[in-house]
Amino acid sequence: MKYVDEFRDGALARQIADRIQAEADPQRDYRFMEFCGGHTHAIARYGVIELLPPNVRMIHGPGCPVCVLPIGRIDQAIGLALDRGAIVATYGDTMRVPASPAPGSPERLSLMKAKARGADIRMVWSAADAVALARDNPQREVVFFAIGFETTTPPTALAIRQAEALGLRNFSVLCCHVLTPAAVDHILSAPEAARLAGEAGLATVPLDGFVGPAHVSIVIGSAPYEPFAIERHKPVVIAGFEPLDVMQAILMLVRQVNSGRAVVENEFTRAVTREGNAAAQAVVAEVFEHREHFEWRGLGEVANSALRIRERYAAFDAERRFELHYRPVADHPKCECGAILRGVRQPTDCTLFGNVCTPDSPMGSCMVSSEGACAAHYTYGRFRDIPIRAEPTRPAPTTGATATTATTATNARPSVT
Repeated sequence: MKYVDEFRDGALARQIADRIQAEADPQRDYRFMEFCGGHTHAIARYGVIELLPPNVRMIHGPGCPVCVLPIGRIDQAIGLALDRGAIVATYGDTMRVPASPAPGSPERLSLMKAKARGADIRMVWSAADAVALARDNPQREVVFFAIGFETTTPPTALAIRQAEALGLRNFSVLCCHVLTPAAVDHILSAPEAARLAGEAGLATVPLDGFVGPAHVSIVIGSAPYEPFAIERHKPVVIAGFEPLDVMQAILMLVRQVNSGRAVVENEFTRAVTREGNAAAQAVVAEVFEHREHFEWRGLGEVANSALRIRERYAAFDAERRFELHYRPVADHPKCECGAILRGVRQPTDCTLFGNVCTPDSPMGSCMVSSEGACAAHYTYGRFRDIPIRAEPTRPAPTTGATATTATTATNARPSVT
């Protein structure tokens, strides 16, 4: 496919890998966080880790919008459907995120399980679909459960403006949109990260740089990352989601670290500018304002890290319309999603990973979305971390020829192409 295959060229990938190998100083370690779940998915899918030298380590970040959604917010959406009789519309991945246990049962609910109990919860492809639901069901309250980073925020803002223009009094939004720069700043300031930095003899967080998100940066531009380079001395390279994009970004980060530089570089020049999308930023600023505090799964409360609906559009704010009060809820006690989202654990560090917790039966949010670290690792890379166990030799099936013996590996490693 033109303009895609060029960024998946195996020969070019090997050339970039050779450059990384040649330029990475064997006397030091490089720790880069790919903030966005899309990059985590690409790294796992295309085997990027296997092309990197051992001293170049990629650390998963909290840039999966489904993963960072706290249980208390999902409980609010379920309550609107089960207890208030509203039609709740939301994106597909959100449907399967585990929430609080059902009353009188140890089983944790989700939007999908609540739907099975009779709640009117519908998957939509866009915020505009939720507006259409309200228009087509004038006797019902319709609530759009809006989640996501800066990429999905402009469509929600446009949906609210459209609902106002249509005079829809039965439409509202449960707003859970969050902001990327605040999360990066929180990670660099987190007490746990600071403790690990101290143990490693470092002055700050044990991260040497960030692979900046692609789609988010199309909207907000590259300028919001500049404080991390200037004030925190952490280089940022914004990268596209194709494997060559990611590998080129890693090479650029290695070069910055080697030279002692810390600047924002843009590998994804075909889509990202320094200023971003001014029209999208304007509509978001018109409809939304910053929340003082918002809970993220795994990160806790993060200041100025989320959006709420402005007073001008208060009629479309589900929290005000239904007088909702947020109540934090703890994760499953054995689930390591929080630590994985902070970058201090890997999916295979979790005792639930791959046995109790799978994409078919997720115990935590990181296993739900394809952008979640656990789901990506399970789908594309989990066998790399499990020792290969050979089955006892046994006769191979005969087809009329002399029988031979064969040994099969139950956990064969996928080949790298």
